Amino acid sequence: MPPFDDARFRQGTHSQLHEWLGAHVLPGGGVHFAVWAPSAHAVRVCGEFDDWDAQGQPLSPCADGSGVWAGRVEGARRGQCYRYRIVGHGHEGLLRGDPFALAWEALPATAPRIWTLEHDWHDADWMASRYRQQAIDAACSIYEVHLGSWQRTATGGLLSYRELGERLAQHVTRLGFTHVELLPVTEHPFYGSWGYQCTGYFAPTARHGTPQDFMTLVDTLHQHRIGVILDWVPGHFPDDEHGLARFDGTHLYDHADARQGLHPDWGTRIFNYARPEVRSFLLSSARFWLERYHIDGLRVDAVASMLYLDYSRPPGGWVPNEQGSRENLAAIAFLRELNRSIGEAFPAVRTLAEESTAWPAVSRPVDSGGLGFGYKWNMGWMNDTLRHFERDPVHRSYHQDEITFGLSYAWTERFVLPLSHDEVVHGKGSLLARMPGDRWQQFATLRLLYGLMWAHPGHKLLFMGGEFAQQREWSHDRALDWDLLGDAAHAGMMQWVTDLNRLYRSEPALHADGFTPEGFRWVLCDDPGHGVIAFMRLGAGRQMLVACNLCPVTRLAFRLGVPIAGRWQEQLNSDAVCYGGSGTGNLGGVESSTWSAHGQSQSISLTIPPLATLYLSAPVCTSDDAPAEGGVL
Repeated sequence: MPPFDDARFRQGTHSQLHEWLGAHVLPGGGVHFAVWAPSAHAVRVCGEFDDWDAQGQPLSPCADGSGVWAGRVEGARRGQCYRYRIVGHGHEGLLRGDPFALAWEALPATAPRIWTLEHDWHDADWMASRYRQQAIDAACSIYEVHLGSWQRTATGGLLSYRELGERLAQHVTRLGFTHVELLPVTEHPFYGSWGYQCTGYFAPTARHGTPQDFMTLVDTLHQHRIGVILDWVPGHFPDDEHGLARFDGTHLYDHADARQGLHPDWGTRIFNYARPEVRSFLLSSARFWLERYHIDGLRVDAVASMLYLDYSRPPGGWVPNEQGSRENLAAIAFLRELNRSIGEAFPAVRTLAEESTAWPAVSRPVDSGGLGFGYKWNMGWMNDTLRHFERDPVHRSYHQDEITFGLSYAWTERFVLPLSHDEVVHGKGSLLARMPGDRWQQFATLRLLYGLMWAHPGHKLLFMGGEFAQQREWSHDRALDWDLLGDAAHAGMMQWVTDLNRLYRSEPALHADGFTPEGFRWVLCDDPGHGVIAFMRLGAGRQMLVACNLCPVTRLAFRLGVPIAGRWQEQLNSDAVCYGGSGTGNLGGVESSTWSAHGQSQSISLTIPPLATLYLSAPVCTSDDAPAEGGVL
């Protein structure tokens, strides 16, 4: 065993506790067990190796005073289940799981397993190039997936990690997404939590197989040049007896005071970030997935609930910080240390914050006063945009600011535009069902929404099923309705998403300068009477004009100012027949004229189909820059 650095552990900066704590198979035989239980009077380990002896095998307290108990059990071996029996604070023989367990037995059983993490990786090319693949100016479109309900077996059973890896790689490659983001795969007892109530911070859920099976999933995606982002939950944990709650008979990982330690929305426990050992535990969990599983990014869940002491609490129901204010200073310090340490050890890895408030500088460097995340989910854009598109088109002209307002703050953070799982559950309906009008208008409006989203500055995220316009609201208990692809409208939606990804990735104007105002310029944002908005995207010397018709009326001879004379090539048209549209368009492109408009000496006259998005490339583009497939009219 490597030497244990108890000083860093007690300073809250130890990010490699997994190398010492937990169950480690020893080369000479037997297993070394180590667990943090500072309030225990005695700690024993029992398991299949001793037929679950009630007395168990005794562990010894470490002499450094760290509160760690450790010992070697000769008869223990890989694959066996075990538990810790902890005696302390009036509790006799508390049976607990292992906070650092590498694997757990299949639910509903809840014992950890002794495991090892050897794997023959074949993703060296990806790992060597991912710094460039994940650069700020690279295209990034993310396919969000819940593994248990993406696809299932013919009888409705769960697929293995290996089966999922092969199928996901093929599907995501076809669609052209650059990354897959997995809802939490860390072990969790309550399936209905979708993984967000985690008990195993160092183990992939056994529902889909072994740790090696999950490594194979990641490896397979990497071999197809698809990055893997893991949803990670350091904000709270459940009360399950085999987990972290009252681990050694005390509130070891959380706060004893319910005003600080109990999450009012989810009934879960909140980590005590002021405790250095807890920070070390969480830092180690984050590093573990990056190090052992080659994960390319961590999406940190519910950051807002970590930042504010009064989050979702009534007046008097929270404890102010030492300055008398509501900021959780310990959580802020933890998040900064998390991002600093990841950036230092894994410069190619990106962190993403699900942060729903106006907290400043979430995605700015720590040394500049920020939280240090790579990106922030743009929840404001999501809420405003969905609210706008759910309106009857008759009323949209009165609320065009819902579309344009986001550009007033688009450069304050590095944003991801999320249409995530949260938008298709709890009675909200699917994205398609939320669009108004008859069936044709619903599909057209959803294509319009996607067209605007892929052209808007910022990275993209779409939850599974959105690519083919899932009709039913998402349920974690069943697979997506893949049979819908037999319908032309649903198949057309998937082709639209595929072609959006293809153009987005191949056209630098759409991604090379997506986080500064130099990459965007309005052409038309103040003509609500016609329901048309238009803007330029610019990057790497390229220019792309995007026009959106928010109304179900074709706009004929609609004039837009352009900065370059010549033929503007229609690269994509969401109203093309191959996407399920009506086939209205511009015969592949339009020539500019010297008729000035919108502050430009040149302009073009467009036919903009109803409820549609057009992409037109500037005359400097060549045919080689066009997508390999796509609908242009």
